[in-house]
Amino acid sequence: MKLSTTTLSSILMATSALAAPLTEARREARALRARGPSNRASHPPYKVDTTELLTLTNETQVEYSSNWAGAVLIGTGYTAVTGEFTVPTPSLPTGANRYSQYCASAWVGIDGDTCGTAILQTGVDFCIQGSSVSFDAWYEWYPDYAYDFSGISISAGDTIRVTVDATTLTAGTATVENLSTGQSVTHTFTGGVDGDLCEYNAEWIVEDFESNGELVPFADFGTVTFTSAEATQNGRTVGPSGATLIDIQQGRSVLTDVSVSSDSVTVSYV
Repeated sequence: MKLSTTTLSSILMATSALAAPLTEARREARALRARGPSNRASHPPYKVDTTELLTLTNETQVEYSSNWAGAVLIGTGYTAVTGEFTVPTPSLPTGANRYSQYCASAWVGIDGDTCGTAILQTGVDFCIQGSSVSFDAWYEWYPDYAYDFSGISISAGDTIRVTVDATTLTAGTATVENLSTGQSVTHTFTGGVDGDLCEYNAEWIVEDFESNGELVPFADFGTVTFTSAEATQNGRTVGPSGATLIDIQQGRSVLTDVSVSSDSVTVSYV
């Protein structure tokens, strides 16, 4: 069937209106890949209010970062990380501009801190603009940018399992499962990535990610608890107990509170 110009324009406008904001941003980023950086990207943790990278230690006190909150295991031989969480309903923080988009992201990953060359990660973004909320499942091999998964829908209240598995230092898989709907998507990295893993870190993180090279306005995400939180280290299963904890601090305000148990990581917006 041949479509008229008017009909085709209507279809395109309707498709654009239905697309999630971050999905559109990533589509634009793919088109701009040859010319510049992505619109949406995760980034290793920054020191508070700087663009200097925060290098964690195994010390017990909480560290502070502009963009990461959660738990990071530090060692060698980390090849897989998994966790489950309930998708929160984001809300606007106190004093927010209701016309701006506020976001946060929950993910698991390998490397990104004491290894600065790569992060294998996957997770879910949750955003709010005015009264409209949107959710995106994504995968990323940093320093490349994030890509949306297709074939999975996500709503507030869904239970999500996220898993990354490194088969070599340049290959692996990223999987997002919606346990509430039975949907599951996986991306396989087969090499040709922009940086090699070190297998030094395993992490469960809520992030204030970047768009167009700047941190997005940070949403009030309530609480994200990663349950069944496990990592594989040198062939054995370990939990997050004993991990280095990070809270997000922007300016003089500490925006999160993190706690861990033997098999869970809880990140709360304060």
